[in-house]
Amino acid sequence: MKLKLAEVVAFKLAYRNLIGAGLRTWLNVSVLSFAFVLIIFYNGMIDGWNRQGRSDTQEWEVAGGQYWHPEYDKLDIYSIKEANQELDKMALELVDKGDVMPLLIQQATIYPQGRMQSILLKGIPARQEILKLPTAFLIDKGNTLLAIIGQRMAETTQLKVNDQVLLRWRDNNGTFDALEVTIASVFYCDVPGIDNGQMYVDYSRMQDMMGFDNRATILVSAHEEAPEIAGWQFKDLDFLLAELDQMIESKKGGGIVLQAVLLLIALLAIFDTQVLSIFRRQKEIGTYVALGLTRGQVVGIFTIEGGMHSILAALLGAVYGIPFFLWLDTVGLSFGTVDVGITIAEVIYPYYSIGLILSTTLLVVVTATLVSYLPARKIARMNPTEALKGKIQ
Repeated sequence: MKLKLAEVVAFKLAYRNLIGAGLRTWLNVSVLSFAFVLIIFYNGMIDGWNRQGRSDTQEWEVAGGQYWHPEYDKLDIYSIKEANQELDKMALELVDKGDVMPLLIQQATIYPQGRMQSILLKGIPARQEILKLPTAFLIDKGNTLLAIIGQRMAETTQLKVNDQVLLRWRDNNGTFDALEVTIASVFYCDVPGIDNGQMYVDYSRMQDMMGFDNRATILVSAHEEAPEIAGWQFKDLDFLLAELDQMIESKKGGGIVLQAVLLLIALLAIFDTQVLSIFRRQKEIGTYVALGLTRGQVVGIFTIEGGMHSILAALLGAVYGIPFFLWLDTVGLSFGTVDVGITIAEVIYPYYSIGLILSTTLLVVVTATLVSYLPARKIARMNPTEALKGKIQ
C-alpha cells in the first residue's frame, strides 16, 4: 500500500512540475508529437504503397502464382525463344477448369511510322478471366489480327486504337513472316512489367502464327495453392513479388534516417530540459529526500516527468493527426503519372495498422522515458544536505 501511495505521489508531482514548466513543456511536446505523426504517416504511406502494389501486380500479372518453363528467365532475352513446351494432359485439364491460363511469349519486331522496334509478343486466351487484362478485345473478328497494348507502349510507339502496324516474327521453323496487326485497345495499369515493350494477341492465333500446338512459356495460376505439374517450375508470390518487396524495404530504410533525426531532435530537447531542471531544482530534490522519499523514488519522479512528454505528445498528435489521416484515407496521396520501372499507383492510399500505431507509440514512450532517466541518475549520487543548500556534491 505504501508503495502504491508513493507511486501516486510521484505521478502527481511529475504532472504538476510538467504543467508548471509552461511553454517549455509544450514546445517539447509539439516537436515530439510532430515526430510521432510523421513516423506513422511515412510508414503508413509505404505500407499503403506495398498493399496496392502487390494487389495490382497480382490482378494484372501474376495472379496466384506462375508455372515457368525450366529454361525461362525473364531477364535473359535469349532464353525466351526455346523456353516453351507442349501442355500435357494434366495442364490441359487445369486450363479447361479455368485454374491456370497459358501464356506464350516470343520475340518479334514492329515497324511503327517506319521505325523498327523489338518487342515481346505474348499470346493470351481472349476469353481468360484470371488476369485483369482487357483480352475480350482480342476475340476473333474475321481474318484481322487484333492486338492490345499498354499506355506506355502506345506512347513509345505513337500507336492508338484502330491503328495498323506491321508485325514480323520468326516461326517454329525459323522462317520469317509478317502481317498487319490492328490495335484493338490501349489499356492503362500501374504495373510496368506487363506494358513496356509488349504486345498481346490471341493465344490461338499466335499458335498458328508460330506453328505451335498447345505450347506455352508460362502458366498463370488462379490460386496460390497450386498442384505440381510435371515439367514446370512453380513460382509463388514471394518469388514473383520479391523485387517490389525489396524496393519497399529500401524505401523504409531510407525513411528511418529522416524519422530518427527528427525524433532525436525532440529527445535532445527533453534531455536538455531534464538536465536544466535537475540543476535548478536541487533544493526541491533535497526536500523530497528530507521528507522521507528514497533516492530511487526521487529519480522516478523526474523520469516520469520526462516520460510524460511522450504521453502528452501522443494526445496532441491525435488531435491533429487523426483528422489528417482520415482525410488522406479519403483523397489519397497523388503522385501523378510516373514511370519508375516499378509498380506504383497514381494515387496511394496510406494504410495505418494497429501494429504500426502501437509500435510507434511504444517507441516514442520508451525513448522519451530513457532519455529522461539518464540525467535523473545523477540524483542518486547527490548528498541531501548539500542539495538543500543548492549545491551539487
